[in-house]
Amino acid sequence: MVKEHITLTEAWEILRSYVPHEPCVESVQVAQSFGRILSSDVIADRNIPHFNASAVDGYAILSKHTAGATPATPVTLSNGFQWVNTGMPVNSDYDSVLMVEDSSIINNELIITKSLTAGENVRPIGEDVSIGQVAAKMGDEVSPSLAALFIALGFSHVPVYRLPRTVYIPTGDEIITASEWLSYEEAPYGKTAESNSAMITGYFKNWGFPIDCVDTVADDPKQICNALESVHDKYDLALIGAGSAKGEKDYTSCVLKEYGEIFFHWLLMKPARPTMFGRYKDCCVVNLPGFPMSSAAALWSVAYPLLKILHTGGFDEDSVLSEALCSYGEALPMPLIMAHSSPAGKTEWVRLKAVELDGVKTVYPLSSGSSTMWAIAEADGVAVLPESRIECQKGSEINVYFTRNIEWKKRILFQGSNDPAFERLGSFVKKYGGELVTRSVGSLGGLAALSRGEAHLASCHLLDGKSGKYNDSYIEKMRGEEKWERILLFWREQGIIVIKGNPQNIKGVEDFARDDVSIINRQPGAGTRVLLDYMLEESKIRPDEVKGYYCQSITHFDAANRVAAGLASATIAIRVAASSELTFIPITVEPYELIIPEKYLDHKGIRALMRAIEDSEWRAQVEKMGGYRWEK
Repeated sequence: MVKEHITLTEAWEILRSYVPHEPCVESVQVAQSFGRILSSDVIADRNIPHFNASAVDGYAILSKHTAGATPATPVTLSNGFQWVNTGMPVNSDYDSVLMVEDSSIINNELIITKSLTAGENVRPIGEDVSIGQVAAKMGDEVSPSLAALFIALGFSHVPVYRLPRTVYIPTGDEIITASEWLSYEEAPYGKTAESNSAMITGYFKNWGFPIDCVDTVADDPKQICNALESVHDKYDLALIGAGSAKGEKDYTSCVLKEYGEIFFHWLLMKPARPTMFGRYKDCCVVNLPGFPMSSAAALWSVAYPLLKILHTGGFDEDSVLSEALCSYGEALPMPLIMAHSSPAGKTEWVRLKAVELDGVKTVYPLSSGSSTMWAIAEADGVAVLPESRIECQKGSEINVYFTRNIEWKKRILFQGSNDPAFERLGSFVKKYGGELVTRSVGSLGGLAALSRGEAHLASCHLLDGKSGKYNDSYIEKMRGEEKWERILLFWREQGIIVIKGNPQNIKGVEDFARDDVSIINRQPGAGTRVLLDYMLEESKIRPDEVKGYYCQSITHFDAANRVAAGLASATIAIRVAASSELTFIPITVEPYELIIPEKYLDHKGIRALMRAIEDSEWRAQVEKMGGYRWEK
């Protein structure tokens, strides 16, 4: 009977129940054994060393001939000694080695200045390893030094667990191979690059497991069945990409129900809820959801534990997720910089970014969408929140698996208005020894974050409708008693972006009230939205008279892309967001300021930022983008 809607712990129990616990064993050459796991103890059948060896450079000698020797009362020998280098055999006629520093040769006679005891400076037979000794234990990973020991012991091969053989089968009519995708100058409409194989292959490489990827299979039950039939006897595990949910073309479950077995389907987990585990003949099958983050979470939580069972017979629940994530050690408790809510009754994988503020190391969540690829690559770590952890308040601790080594003292967190020219500063800040992390929350959101101590710097371009001035009143209100440094970074053009050629003849915001016009707006608190609200008020237009007023985008490019896609007639954005498919209608030129609390001016990352904004290469890039100027 198929288990459905189960917890991750229940899924692990099913993996243990349905996968053979007797892993396969093979003998491999020592030179090919690095990173492999020993399947049994390795028992020494040679001694190391296998002869009495000198531990120093000096003279092999009988210790009794050195009795009473000191620097003040040296002993002289005419014979009965032999020169040896470190590691050379010590003849059985001798029982010790006199260090060259404790001797001298005068007229072919040995002058001895130190008394020795029997065995001194001699490595006896079997001192390092003796015959019958356990040289390495079952379950040990073969390291370079262990491989060297095996060679010294005379082993050409060692017994190891055979690595499980895995194949990845991507499916989907809309999926095209990476090579085909990259051959197009423009992305073909309705098609998606098969990119999950690159991610999956990368994780398998980090884990030390081999994997083969085959060509994409169409959304067709017969073709999926044929694909499984062609691989089942060559592989221990088949990963099938996509087709795991309830769409009309999700056929994998149908194929396994008819021709194989399904052991569980649907996890109480976000993302990766549709993950499925079963078997086709003698081959284990894991059906991975198609979205990148869902696929990654299924890899970490199901595929990797399964590989461990296939490889060595089991896994440690306390460490398996850390291993799967290739984490820097165990999960560390870290306070949240902001509150986070998880879905009730589900385990949630949360991608996190980390920063140190006022000496406190803290984290905040990134985008939680299953389809987002950027958040996976951008994350510093991951938290696995249990089903019982629904509301995480600001300051509460969550356990974080760090997947990136963070240089805390270099990193600065920017929260504020989205701007593509500012985003390009990141590599220049790195050039000068810092690291810039950006979070687009709008101008008001950035000032609020600064006032709460949740950022090192912010930016704003907020128009005060009463005074007609930018930023002054907002900064004065938000900073409280704290001193904030203001830096005018540049001036930039704001305008209306419409479809190329402006077919609807939109001339200004007064046209936003027309029945045939709809817009994409920015989020509350964004400087661009404040500007729109000011212009609407000047034109005596209420927000509810504007179609799309409450449809929001977080960035200028996202808003412009929605217009290009035909989802709206217009948006307010900066000139650089207008692609060749769009037309830009200038409205105003506004100041874009950086706001930095005085206490952070000596921060290593801020110092790097200050050098970066003067970098001529960055400034040349900004000028090339268009729509920016350094002086009004």
